[in-house]
Amino acid sequence: MVKKKKVPERKCVITNEMKPKKDLIRIVRNKEGEVFVDETGKKNGRGAYLSKSKSVIEQARKTGALNKTLNAEVSPTIYDELEALVEGE
Repeated sequence: MVKKKKVPERKCVITNEMKPKKDLIRIVRNKEGEVFVDETGKKNGRGAYLSKSKSVIEQARKTGALNKTLNAEVSPTIYDELEALVEGE
């Protein structure tokens, strides 16, 4: 019998839905306090996940949910980068 590999799931900080990690975008705050988009999902630091949806990113921008989750100031350029990523999908 072939064991099916477990798909790692993460929770979107806006919708609170559990989704496969590859369907989400990871935003990371490292030890130096820098916040950036982690496309590989492998960088060290505190991670937050967002669904790949423009409405979710807009909601994150409005509510400042990433600031709370990552305990850091998330610059508007991060949201611009996220929106560009979603549009490029």
